[in-house]
Amino acid sequence: MEKIKIITDSTADIPMSIFREKDIEVLPLLINFGEESYLDGVEINPKHMFKRIEEEDVLPTTAQVTPNRFYDCFKKYLEEGYKIVSIHLSSNMSGTYQSACIAKNMLETEDIEVIDSQNVTSGLGLLVLKAHELKEQGINIHEIKEQLDIIKDKISASLAFESLDNLVRGGRISKTAGVIGSVLGIRLILDVQDGMMAVKNKVRGSKKAIRTIIEEFESSDRTPDELVALLNAENEEIFEGLKKYLVENNIEHIECEVGCSVGIHSGPKAAGLFFIRK
Repeated sequence: MEKIKIITDSTADIPMSIFREKDIEVLPLLINFGEESYLDGVEINPKHMFKRIEEEDVLPTTAQVTPNRFYDCFKKYLEEGYKIVSIHLSSNMSGTYQSACIAKNMLETEDIEVIDSQNVTSGLGLLVLKAHELKEQGINIHEIKEQLDIIKDKISASLAFESLDNLVRGGRISKTAGVIGSVLGIRLILDVQDGMMAVKNKVRGSKKAIRTIIEEFESSDRTPDELVALLNAENEEIFEGLKKYLVENNIEHIECEVGCSVGIHSGPKAAGLFFIRK
């Protein structure tokens, strides 16, 4: 069985303890406050970031993982005898995937498969965990890519946002959608479609948002034995409501916190589910 190293980036919002346990390498994006740069999840965490955004009324920017950082990482593992599966956030949201492709081309090797997840946050995370599962089955890197290219189109999300201000400011969603979301008590339910955030529903109040997410989840053709990711960005009401549902129905899930790179665009006060359809 070939030695395979799975690599992702810090937008794959799965608890680091799980990634460490499965020996998955996570390359952090950079969080920039003016001239100051921090490695996402290493030198800055979401709690401190949101606090600083509120206090300074400034929205930081993110910087993709550079080709040189990928080159150094890939080269290290290739020299240790690994073949590599590198899975990253949607190319429609960041140049990180392209950086990984450039690094692969610089190394002129077929021992690296780079995958555009067409997802972000825990949707990307579920794909990374699926890659690990396939690796454990003894599948080679090319077959892993083939399977992930099928699975990535089956990842669904239902995410409730109290405010879309950051998504609008970061250019991740239209100003029109942002205006709708600012109406008193409206919660927008978003999905990731074609590699971008998209509004699929709007409801009034958090309780209705919880009910809507659960209804969408139950009506989907979800694969029952697949893991569900319960994501939170400082929205305890919706998070706890969804957690209660998952626990009461014995649905296997992991609790995930939004990281800094995604949190800049999502803003605080968001929560929801990621899952895999049949």
